[in-house]
Amino acid sequence: MLQIEQYELGNGLRVVLNEDHSAPLVAVNLWYHVGSKNERPGRTGFAHLFEHMLFSGSEHVGNNEHFRYVQSVGGVLNGTTFFDRTNYFETLPSNYLALGLWLESDRMGFFLPALTQEKLDIQREVVKEERRQRYDNVPYGTAFERMLHLAYDPDYSYHWPTIGSMDDLQAASLDDIRDFFATWYRPDNCVLTLVGDFIPAEAKALVEEYFGPIAPGGSFPHFTLERKPMGGERRETVPAQVQLPRLYRLYHLPKMGTPEWIHADLLTTVLSGDKASRLDRSLVFEKQIAQDVAAYVLPTEATGMLMLQATAKEGVDIEAIERAIDEEIARLARDGITADELTRAVNRAEIEYAHQLENYDSRADLVGMLSTYFDDPTIVNTWLDPYRASTTADVAAVSAKYLVPENRATSFFLPGK
Repeated sequence: MLQIEQYELGNGLRVVLNEDHSAPLVAVNLWYHVGSKNERPGRTGFAHLFEHMLFSGSEHVGNNEHFRYVQSVGGVLNGTTFFDRTNYFETLPSNYLALGLWLESDRMGFFLPALTQEKLDIQREVVKEERRQRYDNVPYGTAFERMLHLAYDPDYSYHWPTIGSMDDLQAASLDDIRDFFATWYRPDNCVLTLVGDFIPAEAKALVEEYFGPIAPGGSFPHFTLERKPMGGERRETVPAQVQLPRLYRLYHLPKMGTPEWIHADLLTTVLSGDKASRLDRSLVFEKQIAQDVAAYVLPTEATGMLMLQATAKEGVDIEAIERAIDEEIARLARDGITADELTRAVNRAEIEYAHQLENYDSRADLVGMLSTYFDDPTIVNTWLDPYRASTTADVAAVSAKYLVPENRATSFFLPGK
């Protein structure tokens, strides 16, 4: 069981400590509770743009010097963005904890004085090029974006991906960026997690020294995060420059952490992942009509998503893939799963969770997520309990309830112009 200590600074910054002296390292991890779901139509991509902008320097740290400082002492660092959060993290030799805290506090408290139009223009072009390389100019690159557009209404916060659109990125002004930063990147919208080789009293003093003087912000904008019913299945066919047909599916689920989301997580292991799973065994090895199959749930805060995709073998119609998938899902909902399948799914969840806890950096990220989404980092010690308590009937029930045509969006990517 991990020993977790949590407290809050006067400015609202939540701090989580997990002392562990098994290696002379310390992970510094900040989760800002802002992601692409906190953007508006016509103003998308801002959260991801800030993932880049906050490495462009602050009042006391020059452009890209954050990387230079950390890497010069043997540390590693990065940042990521998703629908519901943006996080920044570094893992350092433990005697450089103060360095990591100073760097993170400077960009939280002193980013705006160093913001210039030139920096915005440079990072905007970096993000636009990233969009070209990861979305627009690669096979199937826009599939996830199209699934979101298909599955969610245009005014709903999960309708667009974190990368944003080219038009919105180009339209972003310096005032837009200032307002977005002031609204979201502040101590009372952040969780700071420290994991590793430190003395708690010393760490607390450093956290207070560097983050305590930063002022909190005002009220947060309101977002309606209740999803409207789809009113039936949504489908599209996309001619694309691809060699093989591929099916993409999004099934709507309850949000992350609910019992049914956990049952759906187990269900995805029953469906795909190895030779023993239902869809791999049927489509890839027995019928030999699919190149690959994948199913997984996304860790999303306000609404749940179960993603499924399958690539047809050359000469196989995508409709044959869809029929085979629907038959397996119907069979599972009708006949249930076996005790062995449930055991295998729970075991995989435990193994994957254990891997997350092994390293300081991934453990800090996990604890930061639980603090941000559930306001309770101690859940790290009980997260697997509902997985272990799940029954075969639970997994079959979530399949019968949610993996149905009226609750899904389906997209076919077919070879063509």
